[in-house]
Amino acid sequence: MTPGEGLRKYFGFEQFREPQDEIVSSILGKRDTLVIMPTGGGKSLCYQLPALMLPGVTLVISPLIALMKDQVDALNARGIDAAMINSSQSWDEQRACLDKLNRGELKLVYVAPERFRAQSFVDALRGCEISLVAVDEAHCISQWGHDFRPDYMRLGEALERIGHPLCAAFTATATPEVRADIAKNLNLRDPSIFVSGFGRDNLSFAIRQVDKRKNKYARIVQLIENNGVGIIYCSRRKSVEEVSAGLREDHRPHVIYHGGMTASERDAAQDRFVQGEVPLAVATNAFGMGIDRADIRFVCHYEMPGSVEAYYQEAGRAGRDGKPAYCEMLFCYADKTTQDFFIDGSNPPLTLIYSIYSVLQRNANEQQEVYLAIDEIKDSLPGKANGMAVSAALGILRRHGVIERFDVTGSRMRGTRILKAVKSAGDLGLDARGLLIKRERDENKLRRLIQFAYAKSCRQQWILEYFEDADAAECGQCDRCRHREGDVRVLGEAETLTVQKALSGVARMSTRRTRHEWVARYGRDRVIKCLTGSQAKTILEPGLDKLSTWGVLKDEGVEFVGKLLDELENSGYLAVAEGDYPLLELTESGSKVMFGEAKPRLVWPQTAASVMETTEPDDNLYEQLVKLRNEMRRKRGNPPAYTIFPNTVLKQLAALQPATAEEAMVVKGVGPQKARTILPPFLEIIAAHSGEAQTVG
Repeated sequence: MTPGEGLRKYFGFEQFREPQDEIVSSILGKRDTLVIMPTGGGKSLCYQLPALMLPGVTLVISPLIALMKDQVDALNARGIDAAMINSSQSWDEQRACLDKLNRGELKLVYVAPERFRAQSFVDALRGCEISLVAVDEAHCISQWGHDFRPDYMRLGEALERIGHPLCAAFTATATPEVRADIAKNLNLRDPSIFVSGFGRDNLSFAIRQVDKRKNKYARIVQLIENNGVGIIYCSRRKSVEEVSAGLREDHRPHVIYHGGMTASERDAAQDRFVQGEVPLAVATNAFGMGIDRADIRFVCHYEMPGSVEAYYQEAGRAGRDGKPAYCEMLFCYADKTTQDFFIDGSNPPLTLIYSIYSVLQRNANEQQEVYLAIDEIKDSLPGKANGMAVSAALGILRRHGVIERFDVTGSRMRGTRILKAVKSAGDLGLDARGLLIKRERDENKLRRLIQFAYAKSCRQQWILEYFEDADAAECGQCDRCRHREGDVRVLGEAETLTVQKALSGVARMSTRRTRHEWVARYGRDRVIKCLTGSQAKTILEPGLDKLSTWGVLKDEGVEFVGKLLDELENSGYLAVAEGDYPLLELTESGSKVMFGEAKPRLVWPQTAASVMETTEPDDNLYEQLVKLRNEMRRKRGNPPAYTIFPNTVLKQLAALQPATAEEAMVVKGVGPQKARTILPPFLEIIAAHSGEAQTVG
């Protein structure tokens, strides 16, 4: 049977979506495979079809219990033997599934990653004919990913223990760094790698600056009125409850989903939303919902998520039916404190990890077992500790073989067994540098998310370039594209050199962290002054006039350099870094352009001077301006013409046709003094001429 015949037989489809057929062929060709495909791209079919065409059973590893149930029910409805094993089932139900698995009566079995904690479960799999292991949400295996799950770390070792069957890993969003981590941690053997286009043509992205919660809720009401079915993502349980209270008061049906609910309560809420019983879901983005509902017309982020990956994956749950959908983030910089709290919780310092280990040592019994809940460990520590940090520290100790965690019979609490006795933090064998790098990368992910929020370039193009999508192009429908004027184009050599000079100026005024990572030190005004060779006190005192880029764009003028920086920011090559005051920062994309590794694409700035260079003066208007100048000379005793305005100035005024003194002052020869004393009657002549021209037109 060919893949195409299998597609028609089992799923009733006549043809694959691109690149499903290549992925299926890779798996059927017995090659490990890594697939990066956007939400709604059809990932599940890529492992379900091979599962039905291969001889044994396929294990599908997924962290989302509710989604498992949906997929198992859908497969059973097609007459396909599928089942699941997870913590929502009794031991008898799990045992019955394992018995069917051993008898070869199942084609697909969905398994939660925590099942691999139990050696008995891994042993039970050894007698089965496992043809394929499909790892869904594979980014969870990478500690550099946005949704790292410690239970995923066992998978590479578990696959080895069951004979290392064919493996295929799937995720919707992953940077090149995360892709490499997935392949390494799963021990993929020379995998075929498929990176499907990240672009979602039917989604329109927008970021709205909102500083008050009441304004946020008012905007949510507008989104509901305009779009109907949607998800509202919040960073905190408290925010979920606040939004829910408002919706209840407005009599708007909805469900909520957060970590304070029981697993059964969360599953029930998700089922109601997925089945279309209610139009709205309010959920914490820390507990991804794994939503599979096609008609979601909007996704709103009530608060900023922790990374671009998290934002795009969550926003991507809109418009899975291919119809237009809207994604909006309600951005308030003050919300960053919540994400800072999460970063602290996910990245405990070495001193805290050792303190927790010491607590475990003091409370261990003769078998080196400790029966303390997370809160009890936290309360035993000196000072205040973040409960998240305690959990993260236990995970780090477990991954380094210092402890192991086990389920306590008859209790929801998990016990801890000490495997390694040490006397100092240095003896724990932890990778202190790796822990530091992990924290820095988490902080950088949040910083990039904030850059995205402030960026003036196309929203979708910015995201695609973040994921290094070579086909990134402007979407034409996000909030930035809708308000963009001018044509974006690849610049020529001379223009590129000018751009590189400007970017180099920003780099010289920054601190370099890595090859393409820069820390801003100065604001936009100071950058312009340095590039144009200013000798202002703010330039001379810090010694910025000693930089090689001081005055490098002096001939271009302040107006042009200012507009060039605007366009570089619009195109994502520069960004505003938030500190005590806004600083101008070189982005990774800008750094690559500066080093000649990428060609700049932007709207080339037009200044009044450049307009005048390419625009012929209006002859009739020029004659009127000369006539006015002559009248002014006679009234002043016939001084030389240039003492009022020389011919070159009058020609430029006739070409530019300024409406205000500010517009006229870009003409060399029209300074502040003449703008006040001489210019006004000339502006009156220009205004009258422009009005006549419009009337005739």
